[in-house]
Amino acid sequence: MIAKILSGCALLFCALLAQADMPVMELSAGMHRIEAEVAADQQNRTVGLMNRKAMPAQRGMLFVFTQKNTHCMWMRNTLIPLSVAFLDEDGVVINIEDMQPQTESNHCAKVPARYALEMNLGWFAQRGLKAGAKINGIEKAPRPQ
Repeated sequence: MIAKILSGCALLFCALLAQADMPVMELSAGMHRIEAEVAADQQNRTVGLMNRKAMPAQRGMLFVFTQKNTHCMWMRNTLIPLSVAFLDEDGVVINIEDMQPQTESNHCAKVPARYALEMNLGWFAQRGLKAGAKINGIEKAPRPQ
């Protein structure tokens, strides 16, 4: 029992450390500004937005993948509902998927994607953004590791 508690605490501690290390970059979708934490290495991509209870409206997370692929996202240990936009190498939205907290359903890019941008649930729809929209500033994203 104690080992299980310690294991859970260690995972939470690692998640908090990973979040503290992520750089933040500015992106935009038309006139809408986005402050995106950047998950460009395997540790940060694995932890993502897990264990967070809230996220400011203009904040999100940009996942930078090592290669184009039909990447999938899930919501294990993620407490807030999110929408994810899968992006090509130029920052053009391929598709957007809505995701519910603490589920393990796969939400995948319809064609090979280079990036995924997670925002609060409904963020893209509330701004009229859909497939074909452009996310600006993506070219400044760090190289994946």
